[in-house]
Amino acid sequence: MSANTHTEENYLKALYSLTSEREEVNLSELAKSMEVSMPTVNSMVKRLSDRGLLYYEKYKPLRLTNDGQKVAAEIIRKHRLTEMFLVERMGFGWEEVHNVAEQIEHIHSEHFFDRMDEILGFPRFDPHGSPIPDKNGEVITQELVELANCEVGEKVILKALNNSSEELLKYLTSKDLSIGADLTIVSREDFDESLTVRYDGHKSEVFSRKVCKRLMVIIGTKED
Repeated sequence: MSANTHTEENYLKALYSLTSEREEVNLSELAKSMEVSMPTVNSMVKRLSDRGLLYYEKYKPLRLTNDGQKVAAEIIRKHRLTEMFLVERMGFGWEEVHNVAEQIEHIHSEHFFDRMDEILGFPRFDPHGSPIPDKNGEVITQELVELANCEVGEKVILKALNNSSEELLKYLTSKDLSIGADLTIVSREDFDESLTVRYDGHKSEVFSRKVCKRLMVIIGTKED
């Protein structure tokens, strides 16, 4: 199989992410994700289908083939390893790494990323809590819940972010909140369902429901 272009890899990565969030993905959803027109996405889908990376039938949901899944998982592995390396070894903020990783993920050198993985100690999650696929494309799943759905008095650990954006990451940085933080839910506002939480160095921080729905946690503390 010939090497994939950057554009093809971006489509495969987008499909991988979309199909991990929902059972069925159609052309219009892929076009929206890629921010392209329907004729453009239709042309690329046919190309990926011809190359054996995608199952495509008119009016039916899109599905990656086994080869497509493998290629997509490899791209995501490279992206998330790069983000981790930039944060852990180069001192970048977690809000700074996405665009750099978008470029580096297209390097076609297995040894380069294997070495990066080794240097990092084979991390299972990236700086935002997203799982890093292993070399076989396998990922670790976590049973996480939205902070918005937790009860007053519960103690939780922030493990990941749902649909993180640069704006969200900058906001959380301004609040000194990062992955692994122990949180205690102090109160909930009836009017707008915002939560007041307590964590290390912060006795009372208020987070809107919009923010709380994007903070993925597990119930308990590190000592449990």
